[in-house]
Amino acid sequence: MQILLKKVLVKNITSSNNDAVVDLLINNGIIDIIDSNILADADYVIEESKLICSIGWVDIFSNFCSPGFEHRETLESGAAAAIAGGFTQVFVLPNTNPIISSQSQVNYIVEKSKELPIYIQAIGAISKKVEGVELAEMYEMNNAGAVAFTDGINAIQSASLFLKALQYVKSFDGIVIQMPIDAGFSKLGLMNEGIVSTQLGLPGIPVFAETLMVKRDIELLKYTQSKLHITGISTIESVNLIDDAKKQGLNITCSITPYHLLFCDEDLIEYDTNLKTNPPLRSKTEMLSLRQAVLDGKIDCIASHHLPHHIDDKICEFEYAKNGMMGLQTVYTSINTALPELSTEKLIDLLSNNARRIFNLPIPKIEVGAIAELTLFSREGTSTLTKENNKSKSVNSPLFDKLQKGKVIGVITKGKLLLN
Repeated sequence: MQILLKKVLVKNITSSNNDAVVDLLINNGIIDIIDSNILADADYVIEESKLICSIGWVDIFSNFCSPGFEHRETLESGAAAAIAGGFTQVFVLPNTNPIISSQSQVNYIVEKSKELPIYIQAIGAISKKVEGVELAEMYEMNNAGAVAFTDGINAIQSASLFLKALQYVKSFDGIVIQMPIDAGFSKLGLMNEGIVSTQLGLPGIPVFAETLMVKRDIELLKYTQSKLHITGISTIESVNLIDDAKKQGLNITCSITPYHLLFCDEDLIEYDTNLKTNPPLRSKTEMLSLRQAVLDGKIDCIASHHLPHHIDDKICEFEYAKNGMMGLQTVYTSINTALPELSTEKLIDLLSNNARRIFNLPIPKIEVGAIAELTLFSREGTSTLTKENNKSKSVNSPLFDKLQKGKVIGVITKGKLLLN
């Protein structure tokens, strides 16, 4: 198969073609020719206004619900949503049934990924059954191909167990992912503690419920000198704590969700259960501070926190609704809408380069002879998520029928062109 990309702006800092507007001819998954004007009888010719090409985007925190919860999402439907969002690689959470806490469960994801149009990477559980009591078979899962370790939406509450996990992964240079959630507070609260929670009459989750966990985990990291990635941070104090830890030489990184940049607790005024998340949407001041932190380069990655839910788990009283929203398909357009001033270089770092460095994935080059793993997108134009173009099996998103800036044209991976 031959694919010809016409007049595309290359954004790949390791490439000699970076910042050049060129034509690319891809032949059977390999970049064959890069030139100012290629004339070829290709199977597919892509010519879009203001088209940008980067190496494929990576999402590091998604729940594809398989095995066990296929009524919410499958590996196939999750991959389709990822493609629509511009991702060529996705890390899937272990919060399935059975839990991905053994070598055989990692093998299941690895083998299924071979059948899918994009790369699906398994994250192994830190604890057996993600119960936070006893370490899972992390060494065996690493050998089977687990890319990292986390209990996913079940943050590790036991300091002693988390310490053991950080120590254990050092034996194979592994990395632990943690959500900064103190379950004691989140079980009692429904949204951010503040003026809006008081107005709505809903119990709140204070900021220190997050920062206490961040402080604890940084202290454990100091002791172990291991590798830690904190995801889903929702407050600027957490950002500053992590930034200080980096300056001390600790191997710590962080990621933020698109919805913590796009929404704040004021958006809950109509009790939209699709905006019920954990960590919760914080105040407008926090949201704006997080946006600035992204612009300042203090955030390493954007993580979708794609958590599909059955409609019955969202069409209910706010108190009983489950936390989380689907979001793979709208990651890029949400960031482009919230931060239109963000440079394309920083955008690609947040969506691809940094994740590849942190989790030891190959960083492709857009050069002749290289394997084509590419995302095609535009900063201009608009996109709208609708029930018709939604690729997920679930519909728990507050962004349906909302106009957003930018659009994903498609991806090229595994020798195929996958267009939206």
